[in-house]
Amino acid sequence: MINPKAPYIWYGGDYNPDQWPEEIWKEDMRLFKKAGINIVTLPVFSWAKLQPSEDEYRFEWLDKILDMVYENGIYVCLATSTAAQPAWMSLRYPEVLPVDSEGRKRTHGGRVNFCPNSKVYRYFSSKLARKLAERYKDHPALLIWHIGNEYGNYCYCENCAKAFREWLKERYGTIEEVNRRWNMSFWGHTVYSWEEIVPPSPLNGDHRCFQGMALDYNRFMSDSSLACYLGEYNAIREVMPDIPITTNLMGTFKPLDYFKWAKHMDVIAWDNYPSLVDPMSNIALRHDLMRGLKEGQPFMLMEQTPSQQNWQPYNSLKRPGVMRLWTYQAIAHGADTAMFFQLRRSRGACEKYHGAVIEHVGHEHTRVFRECAQLGEELQRLGDTIIDSRIHARVGILFDWENWWAIELSSGPTIELKYLKQIEKYYKALYDRNIPVDLLEPQGNYSKYDIIIAPVLYMVKPGVAQKIEEFVQRGGTFVTTFFSGLVDENDLVTLGGYPGELRRVLGIWAEEIDALFPHMRNGIVMKERIEGLDEKYSCGMLCDIIHPEGAKTLAVYEKDFYAGSPVLTVNSFGEGEAYYIASDPEEKFVHDFLKVLCDKKGIEPLLPPQEGVEVTRRIKGDRKFTFILNHNDHSVEVELGDGKFTELLTSQLVKGSVQIEPKGVAILEG
Repeated sequence: MINPKAPYIWYGGDYNPDQWPEEIWKEDMRLFKKAGINIVTLPVFSWAKLQPSEDEYRFEWLDKILDMVYENGIYVCLATSTAAQPAWMSLRYPEVLPVDSEGRKRTHGGRVNFCPNSKVYRYFSSKLARKLAERYKDHPALLIWHIGNEYGNYCYCENCAKAFREWLKERYGTIEEVNRRWNMSFWGHTVYSWEEIVPPSPLNGDHRCFQGMALDYNRFMSDSSLACYLGEYNAIREVMPDIPITTNLMGTFKPLDYFKWAKHMDVIAWDNYPSLVDPMSNIALRHDLMRGLKEGQPFMLMEQTPSQQNWQPYNSLKRPGVMRLWTYQAIAHGADTAMFFQLRRSRGACEKYHGAVIEHVGHEHTRVFRECAQLGEELQRLGDTIIDSRIHARVGILFDWENWWAIELSSGPTIELKYLKQIEKYYKALYDRNIPVDLLEPQGNYSKYDIIIAPVLYMVKPGVAQKIEEFVQRGGTFVTTFFSGLVDENDLVTLGGYPGELRRVLGIWAEEIDALFPHMRNGIVMKERIEGLDEKYSCGMLCDIIHPEGAKTLAVYEKDFYAGSPVLTVNSFGEGEAYYIASDPEEKFVHDFLKVLCDKKGIEPLLPPQEGVEVTRRIKGDRKFTFILNHNDHSVEVELGDGKFTELLTSQLVKGSVQIEPKGVAILEG
């Protein structure tokens, strides 16, 4: 439970009262209660109002709004306001402003527009967090702290260059070790002093030429932003040792290693902003990834829009029922909150056309408000039934930010290889069959899984190969793909043959890697009949030319000079099996193949798969809650098999089958 003080689904979102006169605040309280709002996040972007000058703080307006929301039965997620520094800070201390990768210094404006290694920024942000904690530590409205907002800025200023050198000293100890880890003898780039190291950027080509350096700069920048967060976290924690603290993440946001961040967050919170045309499987994946950051702990849906975004190329409205459907999708995958950006639509600036519970018309007589109020009423009726329940998955997919960085920093073998697309492909095959999935880091806990899938495990960090071997030896099924096992954590090739440290468990040797042009295809031809698999499938992009070293060949390439060589192998290792898929197969192969593996392990769908119908299950003790989400534009009848169920949103008894309206939801207990 996030905070037992409020043991129910938190429903609300970002509120910006400092943008409005006080008479509007009173009307907002009436509308919030009418919509079922029970929590507001404030003041996310109010640093300039809280601290109008270096030595002056003004909290009186915040005192008033905190008292007002509490008097109206609403709790507060209290933000530190540090995502946008005041103009006086940028003017008086220009070193606060970041420098982009092209060497241009930013001017004041925007948000998250600070150098993460600025000592000035860290000092003032931590000081403000402490002052807020000291002032509001005993306020009854306070449920949780929200630090900053959507971190993720990289900087290439001289302060960052100096801090990078210190980071490298701590990580590697000596300049000789840096030269070895980055292979700096290549092109004669050996360095002899720390001062000779400069941040990799397009200005020097090192972001591509020396991938080990660029990889470390990504790590360093992720750590630098994390240090900003931790400065505020520690300031609050010294004043308030027990209250939960978080910040809002952004799903598959590439610049920050969220697994590392998660270790310093009391609860994961994230902002979900899909477009109208995003596949539902991709949205579900991101929820599961956020849940996986803390090994299955429920997370916060910190932001979503009630209707439309403002910043995408095409900012479509959420069609009737979609906001409710997507909110329940988040809850179905582990969210214990349902929160919006924003509660009242801003009047000016870039987010004035970003949706809100209260639209510009200013009253409750809108479609969006009615839908929000309906959802609020439903969530109130659910009470504490679902919160703190868990999802039990027997299949895990390995996800690694550093592997992602390394793959896409690589010079070759193809620009077509995108790590996230490979993760999405394998996830979708399980999602489409209503098989629960956890996403976990390679160094995570494998013990509860029967199948571990590691698409494009290019980088194998210390100890990971041993974990995989132990998992397979105990009877687990491991699956990995082409372009796996090639390098260590510094992007240095593991010598002795691909797939490096995975060679023993996979029982193969990869001699060459062929990169196909987009118009070129090869084929996967089964060597023997396997129930559930077709005789032939298409493949392309990359083709590893492999030789068995104990593995059994299940399928071979159809053509080219490597026709007849293995493309799908399985190696018996201890009590388990390790599979290698040597090319990028068509989607149907992935669906069919993973179905065969799940069937072999006795992993059955939660309910029989049905086009456009998503099924998940959360469990709390001996209580099971099955969510059925109809993403179709037509009604569906879902077969439930044996048993009787209670539909929690209607309190009706259900058995045999359930009819679900277009964009509808059912939550069945039983």
